[in-house]
Amino acid sequence: MFNITKLKKPMNDLEQKLSLPLLPLRDVVVFPHMVVPLFVGRSKSVNALSNAMNLDKRICLATQKNAGVDSPGEEDIFRIGTIGIVLQLLRLPDGTVKALVEGKKRANITRFTDKEKYILGEVEPIIEPEITDTETEAVNRTVVGMFEEYAKINKNISKDLITNVSAITDVSQLADTVAAHFNFKIQDKQDLLEAVAPMERMALLFRLMQAEIDIYQTEQRIKGRVKKQMEKTQRDYYLNEQMRAIQQEMGAKDDHKSELDELQTRIKRKRMSKEAAAKVRQEFKKLKLMAPMSAEGTVVRNYIDWLINLPWFQRSKLQTDIEKAEAILEEDHYGLEKPKERILEYLAVQKLVKKIRGPILCFVGPPGVGKTSLAKSVARATGRVLVRLSLGGVRDEAEIRGHRRTYIGAMPGKIIQSLKKAKVNNPVFCLDEVDKMSIDFRGDPSAALLEVLDPEQNFSFNDHYLDVDYDLSDILFITTANNLQGIPLPLQDRMEVIRLSGYTEYDKLHIAKGFLVPKQTEANGLTEENIRFTTNAIQTIIRRYTREAGVRNLEREFASVCRKVAREVTKDDGKKSLKITAQSIQKYLGVHRFRYGQQEEKDEIGMATGLAWTQVGGELLSIETVIMPGRGKLTVTGKLGDVMQESAHAALSYARSRAGRLGLKKHFYKKVDIHVHVPEGATPKDGPSAGITMVTSIVSALIKRPVRRSLAMTGEITLRGRILPIGGLKEKILAAHRGGISEVIIPDENSKDLKEIPAKILKQLVVITASHMDEVLTRAIILPSGDTLFTEEDDEMVPPELIPKQEEAAKPFQMN
Repeated sequence: MFNITKLKKPMNDLEQKLSLPLLPLRDVVVFPHMVVPLFVGRSKSVNALSNAMNLDKRICLATQKNAGVDSPGEEDIFRIGTIGIVLQLLRLPDGTVKALVEGKKRANITRFTDKEKYILGEVEPIIEPEITDTETEAVNRTVVGMFEEYAKINKNISKDLITNVSAITDVSQLADTVAAHFNFKIQDKQDLLEAVAPMERMALLFRLMQAEIDIYQTEQRIKGRVKKQMEKTQRDYYLNEQMRAIQQEMGAKDDHKSELDELQTRIKRKRMSKEAAAKVRQEFKKLKLMAPMSAEGTVVRNYIDWLINLPWFQRSKLQTDIEKAEAILEEDHYGLEKPKERILEYLAVQKLVKKIRGPILCFVGPPGVGKTSLAKSVARATGRVLVRLSLGGVRDEAEIRGHRRTYIGAMPGKIIQSLKKAKVNNPVFCLDEVDKMSIDFRGDPSAALLEVLDPEQNFSFNDHYLDVDYDLSDILFITTANNLQGIPLPLQDRMEVIRLSGYTEYDKLHIAKGFLVPKQTEANGLTEENIRFTTNAIQTIIRRYTREAGVRNLEREFASVCRKVAREVTKDDGKKSLKITAQSIQKYLGVHRFRYGQQEEKDEIGMATGLAWTQVGGELLSIETVIMPGRGKLTVTGKLGDVMQESAHAALSYARSRAGRLGLKKHFYKKVDIHVHVPEGATPKDGPSAGITMVTSIVSALIKRPVRRSLAMTGEITLRGRILPIGGLKEKILAAHRGGISEVIIPDENSKDLKEIPAKILKQLVVITASHMDEVLTRAIILPSGDTLFTEEDDEMVPPELIPKQEEAAKPFQMN
């Protein structure tokens, strides 16, 4: 980079060790060859300047590391400073001193002595190496050129200064002079001061100058854009004012004034709450003082429009004829007795009471059972407007409450937006898929719904955008969900939950004849003369081509048949008439997709049929067990959850505890491995209700006796053999009926839930209640004639009072 040929010999006492008064500097670095005015107020600093003036005017100038320290010590001052000369000293009336100093030479402060009046520093002047490299001229030209470039964009640099800088040939002096005129950070200036080698100092200076020029150019571009935008805004305002003046001279109407007059008329005519009316008047006063084209004026105008357009007191005329409402509900939906009954109760109370808060209902059920369409029927039956809002995937709390007006493009939440569209304040408000909301960093929308769906709070709902209270108590809220697990408990507590279970085969047959077939016939351009479904054909589609709790897929199958028939009819100029029978259905829908009646073809050892609840309804659940020689290992497969795996272990423990009465050897389990498998292994399964089914399957495999294939069961097992109640009984009973099962064993404590099951279903099933596992085994396992399942030997692990007598078989449940 450079060659050091020789060191400058000391020529004067500026190159010898000196003891000089030290002046700590705040936010300034003094370079050699630099004349700087300083304003000094601290007493020690003033004394240091006075002492220097009294001696030979020399002083040591060093920068503080932290400008906030009032009484700096040795650790607060940089070690590298500048020996300077005090050129002028002027005392000001307020006690401070103005000094003019000139930097002479870099110096290393080797020692600090804190005298009472000032700090004395022992300094050693730094000798800089001489440069004889050919790169010196090139470096000088580069720095001077960059300084001239900076002077072009910074108008504070005078032409005389540029001339003086260009005339400097010494590398060290050039670097110090240029650095003094740049607005570098204090640390960067100190780094330049501490860079003794001139070429090293030049390299650092070059990087800092380049960065400073880039920053300055960016600032200038930003300022230029802001200035241009301001000029455009001022120009637009000036032209608009000119246009208004010209229109007034020509006698034309002032659009802005007429618009304000029209808005004022609307405000006077609009009936609002006291709080909203006061807010509108206040905002209108602001609007009149604003320029027509100002951004803030547009925001205020939109806010006033929202308040005026909301239905504060506009209401729908409600339908109070209960018989007519009941007829509408029956016309639109088959079954669904509970929600229909609840709506009719509400109408009856409304007829008797003038003011009644709208109920908040939550329809919970599998897909396709008619939750959303039921909300439409409720609106029609009550004479209200229907408003539907889908909450699936909503994750922003502002979707419910709106954004505050401080944000650009702010709007009210979906609740207020929907009411504006409805134009009445008492609609049926359907919040669809309330269980599918999610949470992220923007907030929890379900928490915002707590106020909306709380009858004690929603009379004063406060949207963030409106910032005034709005009464939601007249709205009939209906929410829909597939399951309650996705709804937070506080939100569940605010709603009246009505469960819609899956349709029975009879229900589906009635719905298909009365609703689905006529709808799809018309939708596909056919008439009753073109196509006719027999009852057997409809039953075949229900049994062999769909397996669902609702009727959505069933409707798709009818649509598929109608499309194929429409194709044949068009070939015959619309005169063809087709009769769809159970035998011809495969021509249109292909081979059967499902096996109707899932019970096994024969009674098998280790195979028991359980009942499971799913989101789409109930299902039959087969459980298989095989016994193999081994060392007592229990294997459970079929993608089972933790609870179901624990049920399998509890089932085996119960079987071991009853080994003596079942005729098994005491330590039978030590010589065999037991494998319990639940088919359809790709489907996750969990829950405790398969406990008694697992016990039956394991015992059957151990004693090598088959299980009745026509019997299904559900119930949780305990280690003592008690059978605990389960949930989803209605869906499970419907699944057993759909699967061709003739007998169902349920926990004794679930007998009260049988009232919810249609009488038609119970007439075709034998429902057996049981409280102990021995009752289930006695009923489920097939034994040769004359044999008994349990021997007279007692088990030590089971208390005698818990063992039912042999003659106490489980009894079928009798309906009153």
